[in-house]
Order: sequence, then C-alpha cells, then structure tokens
Amino acid sequence: MSIQQNILNNFKFHESDLDLTEPKKELMVGLKNNKKYIPAKYFYDERGSNLFDKITVTPEYYPTRAEKSILSKQTEDIVNTIGKGCTLIEPGSGSSEKVRLLLDRLLPTCYVPMDISRDYLYKVSQQLALEYPALQVDAVCSDYTAEMAVPDSIPRHKRVAFYPGSTIGNFKPEDAKDFLSQIRNMVGDDGGLLIGVDLEKDKQILDAAYNDAEGYTEAFNINIINNVNSHLGTTIDSSLFTHHAHYNQEKSRIEMHLVSTASQQLVVANDQLEIVDGERIHTENSYKFTVDSFQKLANGAGFSAAKVWTDDDELFSVHYLKAS
Repeated sequence: MSIQQNILNNFKFHESDLDLTEPKKELMVGLKNNKKYIPAKYFYDERGSNLFDKITVTPEYYPTRAEKSILSKQTEDIVNTIGKGCTLIEPGSGSSEKVRLLLDRLLPTCYVPMDISRDYLYKVSQQLALEYPALQVDAVCSDYTAEMAVPDSIPRHKRVAFYPGSTIGNFKPEDAKDFLSQIRNMVGDDGGLLIGVDLEKDKQILDAAYNDAEGYTEAFNINIINNVNSHLGTTIDSSLFTHHAHYNQEKSRIEMHLVSTASQQLVVANDQLEIVDGERIHTENSYKFTVDSFQKLANGAGFSAAKVWTDDDELFSVHYLKAS
C-alpha cells in the first residue's frame, strides 16, 4: 500500500496495490452471463458519486433524511454507547457527510475514509482534514468489498467501523454475512460497528424512493455504463438504456436494472460481447430488514447487538454492534 503525504499535517492518502485487470475480468463475467449484471460498486466513479449525493436530497429518497435525523437526535446516546477516542473507519465513505454529525462529539483520534473512487475520495477527505485540523485523516483508496485492509500505521486501539446508508442491503444475504465478518476481523475483539439499516415498509414508498421525479436515480443507474466503458475500453451506448427499479416483496429487496432499447455488438480484447434489444442488466439489489432479521444476520458474523435507534416513523434503523 503506497502513501501520499499531503502538505496538511493531519492528512495522508493511501492507495492499495489494486490488480488493474480485476475490474475487466469481473465486468466481463457479469456482462457475458445469461442474466447480465454489473456489480453495484461500479456506480461510484466521480460522476456517479455526485449523482448519488443529489439522489439523497430528493423528496422521495427517505433513507438519508431518516438516518441523519437519528444520528442528530441520538448523538449523545450514540457517543455514550461507543465511547470517545476510537479509531473511526468508514468503508464506502463517499461524501463523508454523515460522519460530520458525530465527529465533534465522538472525538475519534483518527478517521479512516475508504472508497474506490480515487479523485472523489482525495477531494472529500482533504476537505474534511481542513475542516477538522485536530483530527488525523488517513484516507484509503481501495476496493473495500474485496479486501478489508487498513494501513499498518492506523492506530490499533479501539476500532469502530461506520457503515451508514444501508449499503449492507446491496449484498446478497450470504455475502452480507461475509462482509460483516470482514469488518469484525478488522475492528478486532474490542471493536464495534455503527451501521445504518433500511427497514421493511410499504411498497409504494420504496418504489418511489428509487424512481425519483427529477430523474437522478435514472441518471445514476445509466452512468454505470460510462464507468464500464472506462474500465473495458468499450463504446457501449448508454443512451440506449432505460432505468427500471421495483420492490420485490417476496425477497424483501429493491431490484434495479438497465433495460436495453436496441442491440449492440462489441469486441473486448478479442472477446465478443452482445447486448440484445429488450435485455436487462441487473445493477443493484437493496435488501430491506426488520430489526430482528438484521440482528440475526449480525450475530452470525461475530457481532452482538448493543443498541438500536429508529426514526420517529420507523422507516430506518441505526445499530451499534459489539464484537462478540
């Protein structure tokens, strides 16, 4: 893992030694599958990250508002539950917006934002270091879904992971358990996890949240094609796709797809890739939980439930889990 020291004394930028061929292999496996898919992590190039920030403030998208209301109203209880002075690690940190609701009271000795979008991570984490000059910020550019690793220089005393946004819902249940187990190993026996979890609710509310009237979710979904092109060197025409998202009640998950409106044939490193008219490409699942079903999942990954908070309308939950 290489390190880039900035002129700011409290800011370091670490880059994992990524296998540059791995995204190409992973994307081609998904696009050549009988039921095509693109892993959701490829949403988050810089434009995708900016579009997601816009989604979070649309009237239909309740998760961000509900979670922020919990973090704001319950800050004192959250801090008392976790304890001050931890090393705070945020996989998939994005804009690092929600963590700002905790930093002034939680007073971590070090904050470790982790994200796959290099330029966006650098810009956001450097700005946060400027805003909090007393806080050590060690940003890590990595694919945290593949390997949950932090630099050896990160303090090893009590580690707490922060995973807001109900991103855990993007994993299949068995993969979610594996991911939580990775976090458990990373934080150690005295560590913990503060995590946001979306709750089961009326289908109309869920469908609307992923089909906002301003079209940001549609643009976010279609933009994944542009990121695929940058990785594969392809010229897939993103304008030839429409956005489709719906709640699958039987599986308790939102399913998001791109639907092709025309056929396209491409050559990728001497390999043929065909997308036919009407074909669907699965880009995201977003599982919804009950408090009990999530805690059962966490127990299987080596955590025990310490405390849970919900918003006034019980749309969303925030859990603090202790390593067990």
